[in-house]
Formats: sequence, C-alpha cells, structure tokens
Amino acid sequence: MPIKRKEESEVFDIKEERRSIERNFENLIVQLSSENPKERRWAVRDLIQYKEKASGYLIAQLMKEKDISVREIIISSLITIGDELAIEGLINCLKSDDAHLRNSAIFALSQLPEKVSPYIEKLLNSPEPDMRIFAINILENFKHPDVVKWLTYVIETDNNVNVCGVALNLLAEVETKDAIPAIKKVKEKFKDEQYIQFVADLALKRINES
Repeated sequence: MPIKRKEESEVFDIKEERRSIERNFENLIVQLSSENPKERRWAVRDLIQYKEKASGYLIAQLMKEKDISVREIIISSLITIGDELAIEGLINCLKSDDAHLRNSAIFALSQLPEKVSPYIEKLLNSPEPDMRIFAINILENFKHPDVVKWLTYVIETDNNVNVCGVALNLLAEVETKDAIPAIKKVKEKFKDEQYIQFVADLALKRINES
C-alpha cells in the first residue's frame, strides 16, 4: 500500500508540474481543448488571469462543453470577467437547445445587473417569445432598481399570454403598489385567459396585503 500511495503522489506531482509549466496564454488555449476534463478545468481556472483576452475562448468552449463541472467553472470565470464579449456570448447561449446551458447563462447574466441592464430592453423586445421569457427569468434574481419598470412594460405592451404570465408571476413576488395599474390593464387585455386572471388576482392580493 505505501508503494501505491507513493506512485499516486508522484503522478500528482507530475500533473501539478505540468500545470505550472503550461500557464502561458497560448498553451492554456490549447489545453482548453484537451480530451481530459480535469485539464480543461485547470485551463479555465488559469485563463481567468487574462480576463478580457480570454472571454472569447471561454465562450466558444462553453458553447460546446459537455462536462458539467467544466461548464460551471467557465460560467464562474465569465461572471468574474464580465466584459462585453462575455455578456454577449452568454446572451447568445440563450438561443441554445441545451436547457442546462440556457439556465447557466440566465444565472450568470442575473449576477451582473449593472453590466447586463443595457441589454434588457432589447431582450424584452425580441421577436422570439422564448427570448423575452428568458429575459424575465434573468430579472428574477436581478438586483436593479428598474426591475419593476421592465416587468410592467412587459405586461402593458406584450401580447403573448405566456410572456405576460411569467412577468405577472414575478410581479407577484416583488409586491409593489407601482405595478397595480399595469396588472389591472393586463387583466383587461387577457380577460378570457383564466391563467392570466388567476395570476393577476394573486399578484394584486399579495400587493394589497404587503
């Protein structure tokens, strides 16, 4: 047994030495495409020191990465970097058919309210209802003073029942009297939609009781 532990220790030391040797940017980019998930994780962790220079490579890897643990580290790194390229790349991930990737992107974007806020109105006006819903999902954990304004804008202007339903659900949690006029308007707009009536009434009840 002691011999086995020694061998394992030597292998570990070799890997750590290899990691130290390959810390320059060019080699880390190569390592980012390694077949070994552990090496990809090392590369992502080390690339964060290059900040904006690494964003495009991290986004490209995120779009094709299948290993969840590597994805999570990439997401964490992109949140830390938080530059324009990272944000636009994360927004592009919302178009993916991969639900886990979309949810990861939504989480990452929700952690960068000041940097992501300039993109919110464009997302809320996307021709794709799913993109508008994802924008509302971002607002769920978005610490920004304009959240209520954006949500009331949605229920006042959007004619998609599903989009308005998601916005109403979130407004019910926010519980602000500023939303009451818009909620009453959406009740009138979708007066034949039982779900909208239910969620709107629930939101009004919570607001009035708060």
